[in-house]
Amino acid sequence: MDQKNRNSRRKFIRNSALAGGAFFIVPRHVLGRGYVAPSDKLIIAGVGVGGKGSGDISMFHKSGNAEIAFLCDVDDRQAAGSRKRFPNAKYYKDWRELLDKESKHFDAVSVSTPDHTHAIVAFHAMQLKKHVYVQKPLTHDIWESRMLGDAAKRYKVVTQMGDQGSSNDGVRDLKEWYEAGLIGDIESIHCWTNRPVWPQGIAWPTEKPAVPEGLDWDLWLGTAPYRDYADNVVPFNWRGWWDYGTGALGDMACHIVGPVFKVLGLGFPTEVTCSNSTIYTGNFKQGFFPDSPPVSSSVHFKYKGKNGKNIKLHWMDGGIQPERPDELGPNDIMGGKGDVGNGALFVGTKGKMMCGVYGQDPTLLPLSKMNGLKVAKKYPRIPGGADGHYKQWVDACIAGYEKGSKMVDSPFIGYAVPLTESILMGNLAIRSFNFKDAQGKFPGRGITLQWDGDNMKVTNFEPANQYVKRTYREGWPDLKF
Repeated sequence: MDQKNRNSRRKFIRNSALAGGAFFIVPRHVLGRGYVAPSDKLIIAGVGVGGKGSGDISMFHKSGNAEIAFLCDVDDRQAAGSRKRFPNAKYYKDWRELLDKESKHFDAVSVSTPDHTHAIVAFHAMQLKKHVYVQKPLTHDIWESRMLGDAAKRYKVVTQMGDQGSSNDGVRDLKEWYEAGLIGDIESIHCWTNRPVWPQGIAWPTEKPAVPEGLDWDLWLGTAPYRDYADNVVPFNWRGWWDYGTGALGDMACHIVGPVFKVLGLGFPTEVTCSNSTIYTGNFKQGFFPDSPPVSSSVHFKYKGKNGKNIKLHWMDGGIQPERPDELGPNDIMGGKGDVGNGALFVGTKGKMMCGVYGQDPTLLPLSKMNGLKVAKKYPRIPGGADGHYKQWVDACIAGYEKGSKMVDSPFIGYAVPLTESILMGNLAIRSFNFKDAQGKFPGRGITLQWDGDNMKVTNFEPANQYVKRTYREGWPDLKF
């Protein structure tokens, strides 16, 4: 790490500590507690403004009630489009410097960085009483998710996870059908995706190319252990490395399992089992690449339902799908029509229903049940659906915490945190499956992990608990109240 980054980190940690115990005057609009007139705009700082981040801040601006005042990205190449679109926004490369110097000049922060830096940016923004919008999955590990939920309660800020599809009408249709008793009690749910569409199950490249101009590789690594730069990790393929991403499950489950949580109000799982693909070389020796998620996996969760009965949720990725329901004809598409290869199937005591990614294309099975279907609409629809997800958060921030926290569709408390923790519990199971002990054996295979959600602990396989909370690289501030 160069001296500039060391000094920046020391300064951020020092100033954050001072802010925690000091009294200073903050403009009312920064407090976000209902003091803002409806005509005022939400002043936003975007952290991670290339790719999905570029789309996020553009949608906030499109809402008509937000001003993009600050941009922050470690990669000038990725930030170029946003800098051109918002030429009056001040630009930073280090989010710590942004928070340190400008915190009195914006109300909210949008975080659209790689998974391994979601939590640290959002947590420290919330400590400054900033409302936050954080891309999915909410965090990289389970402990981080719990900390963001606690921070949302403590600092009383409006929060929203970036699973915009949860604001579509389809999720509400599914919930209304279920509550109308059309499929009876749900006993199991099957979810699947054709992801990954990036390399997984591979070894880290051995080549050591030069870092491209405009990219601060050390800042990009952030909390993760240091590695030499490798081509094709930035800006997208980082998803296939455990140090930075959360694999196919982390990437897609918020969009596919999310509707299940909306319908059933699930909390933490009680147990998880899994299996995943193994890689073989030409001489039939088993490949072992613990730094990268598997090519495909199958994960099985058990939850306690509200009626006391167990609910089973089954996940498959890598293009593997569950058995087709008998109610589908040979040419009927299973799951969603718009993004074939992704979907969820709800199996109830009286029938079945299915949907695609984001809860799109909801349908009862057999399809003939849709003919003349009329079910009362109990839940208000969000104008604009997925696009309205952004405006909803902007308006909620302007309304302030007391009112605004009830206006968002994917708040950390009660939804995003338990959903994220379940997803990351699946990854914990996958990594435990591939845990290799000193004798070269895999003791995490063929067992069921028992989960104590209150204490964030696997009770029957201690090696699994190393994946609950990772250690941040030296020099980066931890998440501490």
